[in-house]
Amino acid sequence: MSIKVNYNNMMSTVIGDKGITESEYASYAKFAKAAHAKVEEGRGNAMQGWMDSPYNQSDVVKRIKATAARIRKSCDYFVVLGIGGSALGPIAVFTALKHLYYNDLPKRVRKGPKFYVLDNVDPERMNALFDVIDVEKTVFNVITKSGATGETMSQYLIVMDMLTKRLGDKAKDHIIATTSEFKGNLIKLAQKEGFETFYIPEGVGGRFSELSPVGLLPAAVVGINISELLKGARDMDKKCKKGDLWRNPALAIATLQYISIKSGKNIGVIMPYADSLKYIADWYAQLWAESLGKEVDNDGNTVNVGQTPVKALGVTDQHSQVQLYNEGPYDKVIAFIEVGGFRSDVTIPDGCKEFPDVNFLCGHSLGELMNSELFATRYTLTQYHRANYTIYLDTVDEYHIGALLYLMQLQTAYAGAMLNIDAYNQPGVEGGKNATYALFGRQGYEAKAEEIRSAKPDDEKYII
Repeated sequence: MSIKVNYNNMMSTVIGDKGITESEYASYAKFAKAAHAKVEEGRGNAMQGWMDSPYNQSDVVKRIKATAARIRKSCDYFVVLGIGGSALGPIAVFTALKHLYYNDLPKRVRKGPKFYVLDNVDPERMNALFDVIDVEKTVFNVITKSGATGETMSQYLIVMDMLTKRLGDKAKDHIIATTSEFKGNLIKLAQKEGFETFYIPEGVGGRFSELSPVGLLPAAVVGINISELLKGARDMDKKCKKGDLWRNPALAIATLQYISIKSGKNIGVIMPYADSLKYIADWYAQLWAESLGKEVDNDGNTVNVGQTPVKALGVTDQHSQVQLYNEGPYDKVIAFIEVGGFRSDVTIPDGCKEFPDVNFLCGHSLGELMNSELFATRYTLTQYHRANYTIYLDTVDEYHIGALLYLMQLQTAYAGAMLNIDAYNQPGVEGGKNATYALFGRQGYEAKAEEIRSAKPDDEKYII
């Protein structure tokens, strides 16, 4: 396993009184071990079915690979309809592992369909998609566990109407449903219409679903080796089997973040230094925010806990955010993701000899420049006594991405156990959903609609 976590710059020996002393860190060993045991105790149960994902999918992986091979031969476009984890996971893995201009490559190079994820209900974006695809040459993967996700199902209704008008009974051949096997609207529709269907395990929630058919099918369609994704996750799981604070990287990160939250560092920045990992930061932001941001704990106490995730990209955001990180409030932990070797590189040619402040770059590579800027940013933050740690990957490939995703999922689960909250529910999200349903007159939401109608109107004096 060539993923390492370096947390030297979290410690007081490096950043002084803004850091964590070794004795303080060591004092959490029993606490961390208990959190690890709690997570292990729940393995495979309730909403911790995601922990079994690296192990129990051999049959479905075979079927996914067969379906993906057929799609690559038969269609020119593959579109995911989803939102939240159903969209962020496929986007993150696709961007990490495929050519950064994949859709612009000729098909003989891509060897697969163009790939799009429709993860919002902006009408302009929906219409823009139809301007660049031919729906008769497209397979749409509708992903929603409940089949009641308003955004995804509105997309489905639009797409299905268009397909039916053009293709009649053959419309069903252009839809794949990824949903619950046992309940919800989409499985009923799939059975009625005859859609090909893949199942989301009952114990796997959206933000923990990328290593299930939710993410595996889109990945396989674009030619990603999903067996290696799962192998990386398995090996990371094995590395984190023991509740040893000094040996388990996910447990170490969770504990460091827990201590940081308790000391007022309520912002967690995730900053990969590779364009390929840009959307891993987006995926992580949802995982961390929705899992840990909770009003009440497991004992019913009002706690209002959580750490706000902020996504940044090196080196781009050195020129937009790092000024704040260096000189602003001491309320952040910055997590870097460093890549040891890029899959390709570019040498900076000789030139501009009359400008020494440009010519010094010549003969070096962009990969060198990227990682030197990471080193410089990390060094400067440390000089400013800012807490930071680094997740290091040898390279970006299926194996390492599978391991990274699983590391982050375990980190989140451990942190949830430490905070004594339910890391798998999302009542704060449901409130917004319910209000939307009421606004559209959905049956059963009449009381919420009346509550909204009775709300105090905006005061005109505060509108200018």
